[in-house]
Amino acid sequence: MSAISSIVETEDCPVSRWPTGQRFDAIVIGAGIGGLVTATQLACKGLEPLVLERYVLPGGSAGRFERDGYHFDVGASMIFGFGTQGTTNLLTRALAAVGQTLETIPDPVQVHYHLPNHLAVRVHREYDQFLAELGDRFPQERSGIRRFYDACWGVFHCLNQIELLSLEEPRYVARVFLQNPLACLGLARHLPRNVAQLARRYIRDAELLRFIDMECYCWSVVPAAQTPLINAGMVFSDRHYGGVNYPKGGVGRIAEALVAGLVAHGGHIQYQSRVTRIVMERGRAIGVELATGEQYFARRIISNATRWDTFGSLLGDRPLPRPEATWQRRYQKSPSFLSVHLGVQAGMIPPGTDCHHILLADWAQLEAPEGTVFVSIPTVMDPSLAPRDRHIIHAFTPSWLADWEGLPPSAYARQKQAACDRLVQRLEALFPGVGSAIEHCSIGTPRTHRRFLGRSDGTYGPMPRSVLPGLLAMPFNRTAIPGLYCVGDSTFPGQGLNAVAFSGFACAHRVAADLR
Repeated sequence: MSAISSIVETEDCPVSRWPTGQRFDAIVIGAGIGGLVTATQLACKGLEPLVLERYVLPGGSAGRFERDGYHFDVGASMIFGFGTQGTTNLLTRALAAVGQTLETIPDPVQVHYHLPNHLAVRVHREYDQFLAELGDRFPQERSGIRRFYDACWGVFHCLNQIELLSLEEPRYVARVFLQNPLACLGLARHLPRNVAQLARRYIRDAELLRFIDMECYCWSVVPAAQTPLINAGMVFSDRHYGGVNYPKGGVGRIAEALVAGLVAHGGHIQYQSRVTRIVMERGRAIGVELATGEQYFARRIISNATRWDTFGSLLGDRPLPRPEATWQRRYQKSPSFLSVHLGVQAGMIPPGTDCHHILLADWAQLEAPEGTVFVSIPTVMDPSLAPRDRHIIHAFTPSWLADWEGLPPSAYARQKQAACDRLVQRLEALFPGVGSAIEHCSIGTPRTHRRFLGRSDGTYGPMPRSVLPGLLAMPFNRTAIPGLYCVGDSTFPGQGLNAVAFSGFACAHRVAADLR
């Protein structure tokens, strides 16, 4: 590789720029967790990847920003994948592969639900403690509750016995099957199933089934009938196995550590580099073009953008490949979020308050805009994120871009403030008087998420248009365009940091196999 041509200093980091026309083994579009795991894994294998990130910091929705001395997480603070055993601790494994570790803080309660009919349930890290609390509310369903969650453990144990790499690579599939035939057969049996099918086998109470819907919705943004059982088996079990663990210093530390490991192993990252076009030659993806006109080339191109952005924007007017058209008929964009990042006086948060909360007043509003409210208070885990005697409250709720489009600046500002006021009013149910204790407020809308995260309509990710056969409809990493791969939440196995890390491991495995 030739020398870097220039260094442009930004507020947060130096931006290294390669000369236009430079060639690499692989180019990764976007420094989200899926893209960074792909790049670090390729670097570990002796390949030379370049990550191109439009923003000045890595991480995407798992990034960070700072205001008035507060260190905010862009997205959720509920992090899986930092366990110390098994094979499903994918964030731990991704960091270790490039010589990185992070100090994490174990969360004793994954989430505290505040649901209709005064249904308040804490999902304790200790499995039996959680089952006991849920069983106290539904004593007639104690047996069914245990049988349902134990069955989810069965799915998890199958996953946790095998190395999670690319299911597109035949030699890997054959090797894993020979090593763990029963686990593989178990996963094959569960692959087409959804959570509702399993829940209805063991549970009859209508309100408890709604609770299972919320258990799925809080991370998949769809109810149980549209949530793949394999994903639920991972989430419902790993929260008690590896646990939910918060990275000291904030969620953005994950991406920053991956970048450090990437560079140490011969990979590269370039910030303020918005890719506007995938360069094609004779039907094959061979490079990318930036908004500046700079072009870079590689043997393989990997898009960490959504599939809507990849095939609807980066490939220009090319006809949509048939597999992508089929996928878009089956999946639609999930909503974006309205989010408020608050700095509040510490006295508003009572000692012993849990980090994560979910609020819903009416079951009929589960999937409605502003129906379900997600709350994270990361400073109960890591007080260093805020100034002395202050706490952070991050509250967010589903919101559609269509409700924010076409507004003149003054109307947009008024709508933002009104929406923020509604969210703060919802928070009053948890923390009376919180509205008068706010010392900082940053408001993000779907327009904000689209602008800074580069995601079509600011979407959280794909969600099924109807009930689908589990994960069978989710595409893997290779695409119908030779030389082009996708990674992230619109590939198998879907949303969540641990899931996109899985996608990154799989993508790097497939790319390396193809290159070699």
